[in-house]
Amino acid sequence: MPDIVTLTMNPALDVSTSAQAVVPTDKVRCSEVHHDPGGGGINVARVVHTLGGQTMALYPGGGPTGLMLEGLLDRIGIPDRRIPIQGVTRESFTVDERKSGLQYRFVLPGPVIGPHEKQACLDELARAAEGARILVLSGSFPPGISPDFVQEVADLAKRMGCRFVLDTSGEALRHMRSGAYLLKPSIRELREWLGRELRTEDEQVEAARRLIEEQVCEVMVVSLGADGALLVTAEGYETLASIDVPVCSAVGAGDSMVAAICFGLVQGLDLRHAVRLGVAAGAATLMTPGTGLCRREDVERLYAERIAQEDLQPLNRFRSH
Repeated sequence: MPDIVTLTMNPALDVSTSAQAVVPTDKVRCSEVHHDPGGGGINVARVVHTLGGQTMALYPGGGPTGLMLEGLLDRIGIPDRRIPIQGVTRESFTVDERKSGLQYRFVLPGPVIGPHEKQACLDELARAAEGARILVLSGSFPPGISPDFVQEVADLAKRMGCRFVLDTSGEALRHMRSGAYLLKPSIRELREWLGRELRTEDEQVEAARRLIEEQVCEVMVVSLGADGALLVTAEGYETLASIDVPVCSAVGAGDSMVAAICFGLVQGLDLRHAVRLGVAAGAATLMTPGTGLCRREDVERLYAERIAQEDLQPLNRFRSH
């Protein structure tokens, strides 16, 4: 029985390669191609599995790419349930330019999901979440899925007795009204949600605390990019510095953070340690090329180093605000 169930409404077959230089008009000769199963929730499941957790990945999938995605998950050994759809699962294409060290990411919108296909996803999710401890909805929504879908999943998680973790953006994030345990927006996504700049830490904390007070969520972890992360609860807040690592690719770093936080919680870590494990996993993913995600040994090493550097206080010793 999985502890952590993930739902990815817009999965992707991630295709990654490298080229000496990306230039217009001319043919761009690429190196060996790598294929990975992708999409927010699928990435979360991949990292939970890598860390040794019990997980299941649910996703709508169709066409040759949907079947290939399913085969890749099976090859990795991640329990999954593909909900058949008429449309064809999208591809995402990543090119690392060797000359500059820049990365180019091409992300397609995904197939239209019809009403019956959406309901099939919810029905399958209810079956899979029986006995699970955390339900994660992560990633973008494809055409045909309205932003209100986030609240439908939150309500389902509540009925199933699961903690609900949401990592999405745009209109979907703005339609989250109540019942989430944890939200993980980036600072850009939080600004867009609230329509304010949120330039200072005080403004960022106040924005997160307002949403917590309105019972939209219990915990908010705001990704600050190179500045680290901000953890906010009703009891207090703290900022966590980023971990300095050599950056190969940013693909999946945020998903890795979510995965490790969830994994830490089901393993019995308190929230502050779990979020630090998440920061370590995000940093470890930055170290891997293309669409590869973190390695367990890197996560464990970075986490141990971070914990050794800090003298953690109990949760109720957060800075109050």
